[in-house]
Amino acid sequence: QLTMSLNSSTLLNEENAQGAKRNTECLESLLQTPSSFQDNPLQQLQLASQEVLEKAKKSGRSKCPRCNSSRMFYCYTCFVPVETVPTKEIPTVKLPLKIDIIKHPNETDGKSTAVHAKLLAPDDVTIYKYPCIPEYTEKRHEIALIFPGPNSVSVKDIAFHLQKHTKKGVCASDDDYSREPLLKQAKIEPEEEKNPNEGISSSRSEGTRLKKIIFIDSTWNQTNKIITDERLQGLLQIELKTRKTCFWRHQKGKPDTYLSTIEAIYYFLVDYHQEILKESYKGQYDNLLFFFSFMYTLIKDAKCCAGKE
Repeated sequence: QLTMSLNSSTLLNEENAQGAKRNTECLESLLQTPSSFQDNPLQQLQLASQEVLEKAKKSGRSKCPRCNSSRMFYCYTCFVPVETVPTKEIPTVKLPLKIDIIKHPNETDGKSTAVHAKLLAPDDVTIYKYPCIPEYTEKRHEIALIFPGPNSVSVKDIAFHLQKHTKKGVCASDDDYSREPLLKQAKIEPEEEKNPNEGISSSRSEGTRLKKIIFIDSTWNQTNKIITDERLQGLLQIELKTRKTCFWRHQKGKPDTYLSTIEAIYYFLVDYHQEILKESYKGQYDNLLFFFSFMYTLIKDAKCCAGKE
């Protein structure tokens, strides 16, 4: 849902085709000076230096080192930075659990923010294109799905629901998020013993271990096909209700609490760190918004310069 491939004039042409020339001239001047963070809701983030992105912005598109496609900042099909953005200058984020992103087949690659997570947390993030997704039935007691719905719970309630989930051996029927038995749970427990540092601390209840979170990457109007897939049934669903999106492609008619994929990942992890791990948050996952915050500022400045605000 985020396109890094657009050049500066294209970004503005999407907003106002008739003012293309004026907008392009304005943005060209922005490319020569550092962006202003005034009125930027993301300005409190503790980010690595974005100087590498500033330099790449000035030099324009570059080649993907794998497929040789012309891209801006990174290749959204190969999940690697372009030649003008050295990998060593891109921050790396270590996550407390694994993340699977299920991408709708009709979702435009260049518009998706899911690739940010793969670029910035490569060891902990896997992207699948639906319908090619894993079978989650075997480990459903340690996996949750981020998706709003009548049976979704908040992040702070995760431990309670997982504990009940594991203790009974089946998902609680009164919660109605699954009625199928956890047939293969016993085979997973020895693996948990070997990885005491993965997910929630080993000192906590076995029933509150969460090892993987699933996110769906698509427009909200396309999610039904994925969310109703039988492989995702029976998973605990979690809803993020308190954050508002900063995404410049926010879909009309949807509440501002509907986040872009990278925002949802970031805010979930911040809440998980505080509510479940019970640790103070000190910006550990802020760099997940490394690309997002840069593009937010660039586009905001461009709109302001074009007289859009």
